[in-house]
Amino acid sequence: MRILLGTLMAWSLLAQPARAQVQVQITMGGLPVVLPPMVVVQPGVRVVSELDEEVYFVDGWYWVRRGPHWYRTHDHRGLWVWVAPVRVPAMLVRIPPGRYRRLHREQWKEARRARKEREKAERRNWKEREKAARASWKEGRGKGHGRRDRDD
Repeated sequence: MRILLGTLMAWSLLAQPARAQVQVQITMGGLPVVLPPMVVVQPGVRVVSELDEEVYFVDGWYWVRRGPHWYRTHDHRGLWVWVAPVRVPAMLVRIPPGRYRRLHREQWKEARRARKEREKAERRNWKEREKAARASWKEGRGKGHGRRDRDD
């Protein structure tokens, strides 16, 4: 009777569904041992420049997208672990694939400098338009437009 009871208990434990996490680990063969410099492309997101593959660095993790899947690691020379889509930072998911492939640091700096100059010129134009609008409003107010002063 004891043997039968023990056997039944063993079978019932074996029949339970396994609750294990599956981890997929891969190695990235195309990455150099020493990575080229990184470029900040968004607040909190850096990209390793001059590579054929986009390697991001966010919050102490290197991230790589392979098709629809994301992998991460603390050391780019080590094993890369598959990450569930809900665990990938939203700022990475929003980046279109291939946007920062073969990003050259000098070209990025030049584009950034040109963008800043363009934004500065736009701010200058906006201030001039505001100043002109303010002056025309003040001019019109003195000629009976706008607020009226009454003697009651």
